[in-house]
Amino acid sequence: MKRRDAIESVFADLEQCVLVTIMGATAAEVQSIGHRPNFFYLQHAMGLASSMGLGIALTRPDLKVVVFDGDGSILMNLGGLTTLARYRPRNLVHVVFDNESLLSVGGFPTATATGTDIAGIATAAGVPKATTVSGIDDFRAAFLNALNGDELTTIVAKVEAVGPAAYVTDLSLLENRYQFQRYLKVRRPSQ
Repeated sequence: MKRRDAIESVFADLEQCVLVTIMGATAAEVQSIGHRPNFFYLQHAMGLASSMGLGIALTRPDLKVVVFDGDGSILMNLGGLTTLARYRPRNLVHVVFDNESLLSVGGFPTATATGTDIAGIATAAGVPKATTVSGIDDFRAAFLNALNGDELTTIVAKVEAVGPAAYVTDLSLLENRYQFQRYLKVRRPSQ
């Protein structure tokens, strides 16, 4: 499965969610599909997308928060999984796109290329629901189940190590920060 295909399969479902993405290929692919003011691209902070998503989920329990993470990023901050498990926000869906490489910085293999099991680590850390999927239909089903559920979930989506032709977009990262802040401020809690 290609990451872009997986993202496209759930893109319409992200309209009412807050989305935090990691840097590089994931951010570029989301932007190429279509930017929205409720999307935040966490550039220059590798390993911290789950932490950013956790902070938003805890302070805004009225919003469904989705994090698009990567294997390299989550492996860089495994403590993020234990922190997610400690607080267990019911409104957070944590997707880890696992291509077994650091694709955005040259394609060096990550530990998942030699057997490290991120869903197993998440489960051992105490994340209530963690699963690994490798096909589009399974990914979409797991994502919708988590999105419609009421429990912290980590979905590890095994994807091919392919990315966009270019990682540079015309989206101003500074403007993205302000736009995202305005979205959170204007979006009122559900009644």
